[in-house]
Amino acid sequence: MSRLLVALLWLIHWLPLSVQAPIGRGIGLLLYWIIAPRRRVVNTNLRLCFPELSDSERRALAKEHFALAGRSLIERGLAWFAPEERIRRLVRIEGAETLARLIEQRQPIIMLTPHFLGLDLGGTRIAADFDCVSIYARQRDPVIDRWLYHGRSRFGSQVLLRRDESVRASIKAMKEIRPFYYLPDMDNGIEDSIFSPFFGVQAATLSALPRLTRLGGAVVITCVTRMLPGGQGYVVTLGEPWTDFPSGDVDADTRRMNACIEDLVRTMPAQYYWVHRRFKTRPPGEPKIY
Repeated sequence: MSRLLVALLWLIHWLPLSVQAPIGRGIGLLLYWIIAPRRRVVNTNLRLCFPELSDSERRALAKEHFALAGRSLIERGLAWFAPEERIRRLVRIEGAETLARLIEQRQPIIMLTPHFLGLDLGGTRIAADFDCVSIYARQRDPVIDRWLYHGRSRFGSQVLLRRDESVRASIKAMKEIRPFYYLPDMDNGIEDSIFSPFFGVQAATLSALPRLTRLGGAVVITCVTRMLPGGQGYVVTLGEPWTDFPSGDVDADTRRMNACIEDLVRTMPAQYYWVHRRFKTRPPGEPKIY
């Protein structure tokens, strides 16, 4: 089945993005009705994070999320197979001069990258210009694992680290002035995490960002990939370096990270990765959410 999926993505990647986009949206909306467990996860997340919305508004948001998730699945073939010149044409970077300036100054960098649906193509586009380091989660399916690894390493000289070697090796790579493409906003259990509010809900949150920043002598900039409508492509936006970070207070620094991600999510809520069980790990005594 996975080989058939890869073959399908290879075939579709030849199509113009304006044709790929509606195909992906159609597949995503079909999955909205087929995959009931993930639909329930998305609905639960949206109910917790956007209590101010009506039920009908949240349903519309959930459907749009699935449509965009379908797009991100189909358009992943571009990250795996499209030539570099096409990637550059479809994905533009705003703020690349900030990253280039910091690299020229020999400044270690952490790119705080929330889980928006376009992040794979965004990461591929950044790799076309900059040699980076990122953490790679091995996939159970060896075929998908191979192609995901290929897509993230096909341009430049990228360093992909396993989770179990991430801290020391990440710091070493950052000190070699490889920007760190860092995604800290998943529920990875209680290990190395603290509970910090995300949309007002206590969420198990990796607290490594301030420690990595301090140990690496790094600065933090945000890195957000936005999917544009139809065939308009993608935009990667790189922010300016954070000031007064880390503060020395891990709880406060982790809250600042979550608040920053929350603000970014509010700018394009349908594009955040709501199919993930973000609130799976609960504080002691609290009931399960999902």
